Amino acid sequence: MTPTRQQEKARALGELHRPGEPLVLANVWDALGARLVAAAGARAVATASASVSWTLGSADGDAADREEVLARTAQIVRSVGLPVTADLETGFGATAAEVGETVTALVATGAVGVNLEDAARPADEAAERIAAARAAAGGAGVDLFVNARTDVFLRRIGDPAGRLDEAVRRLRAYVEAGADGVFVPGVADRETIAALVAAVPAPLNVLAGPGSPSVPELAELGVARVSLGPGLAEAAYAVVRRAAEEVYTAGTYTALDGGLTYPELNALALGRD
Repeated sequence: MTPTRQQEKARALGELHRPGEPLVLANVWDALGARLVAAAGARAVATASASVSWTLGSADGDAADREEVLARTAQIVRSVGLPVTADLETGFGATAAEVGETVTALVATGAVGVNLEDAARPADEAAERIAAARAAAGGAGVDLFVNARTDVFLRRIGDPAGRLDEAVRRLRAYVEAGADGVFVPGVADRETIAALVAAVPAPLNVLAGPGSPSVPELAELGVARVSLGPGLAEAAYAVVRRAAEEVYTAGTYTALDGGLTYPELNALALGRD
């Protein structure tokens, strides 16, 4: 991919973050999944750190090998013509400088977006890591879309009554440090989502799944990005378990009904519709 083409994709990804007309991301973990999602109508492709980690034989939570994750990202970038954004957890680095090195390597894969989470880090430290990512992308000449995630709700940090204020405080600091968008997994109630949209001066990303408001409902609240996270991988592995348990117990194969066919998948692997 030429630098000009990568920069075009980066700008296109940024423009897709429109409050009230959210970018919907059915997060994937490999090249074939990326092609399936693209064929379904995706406007961009995103990875999910948990999904990628599981397929690499690692647990989620900064346990995967950075080079393996980047190699998988490069495969996904090559498989589709859409902008690709990668979930890199906390940035695969003990320091802000190391996060910058990770982002430089990510840009080299052709990706044009990144998710970075604060996990249990202090807000000022997480902001430094966001700033390092922003600087690294600038040094590489790409307007990388930096999506800053806070886990205040997901990890149930602090007093429930203060979580909204704490999340807002953190997200504003991340935007000040250079984040383009903000991500708050763990929230599904409309009042909290609307409050986040109103309080943070950046496109809001929420994690969606069963029990969440629908995409049209999230659009009405002003959400700019909707992610399925590891949801697709969880559903796919559920089929693997059901089919395996069935064949090893009943000796039957009904769980395989409705699967994609060999010709369909092989054509996708070859890059044909």
